[in-house]
Amino acid sequence: MTIVSNSTTDHAIIKEFCAENFTLVPYAIKAGAKRIELCDNLSQGGTTPSKGVIQKTLQFSRDNNVKVMVMIRPRGGDFTYNLDDAEIMLNDITTCQELGVDGVVFGATRQGFIDAGLMEQLIQKSNGMEVVYHMAFDQIEPSKQFLAVDWLAEQGVTRILTHGGPTKEPIEDHIAHLKRLISYAANRLTIMPGGGLSYKTLPNLLSQLPVQEVHGTKIIDLKLDNSF
Repeated sequence: MTIVSNSTTDHAIIKEFCAENFTLVPYAIKAGAKRIELCDNLSQGGTTPSKGVIQKTLQFSRDNNVKVMVMIRPRGGDFTYNLDDAEIMLNDITTCQELGVDGVVFGATRQGFIDAGLMEQLIQKSNGMEVVYHMAFDQIEPSKQFLAVDWLAEQGVTRILTHGGPTKEPIEDHIAHLKRLISYAANRLTIMPGGGLSYKTLPNLLSQLPVQEVHGTKIIDLKLDNSF
């Protein structure tokens, strides 16, 4: 089903809508979402959605020229994974490849930094898809985040999703750190702000940060109705 977007502003900004299953995807695309991050269990920070949900979302999004990024996360909680978690993540990435997903979103940490060993496996398995390092980035010690940018850029990661600091604090409190990350990353990868953003607060953020991509569950004014 092809729909016509109601969005008439911010055409240069890629608004990535974080969707918990398929339900709100049509509304988000109609309201101007240019990319979908698809997950389940947002109350746990997002986990991997089912194969059926991925298939349905891909079908609808492809009809509307919208990319789909799928969360690869086997459980809630921290981002330090054991061998069983890793096996599940690798298998879920394979499923995404088979379905033709545009990209995958994951992150793994160990002792305050990137879990390089696991990340290398996940990135290698993701061959042919975009790779995004999600807000596990905010669990990395701030003093090591610039080294993390270097490492992720060298591995070919496309974007880093970050709040710029603790998610319990307003993103506006972390503008200075986000600016430093954006400047440091330069053209090597994209720093994408997210967490606590809404379509109401977005203009203020865009006036302070040189970004072209933003992320959130409320980044789009969905204008829910019965049109679907």
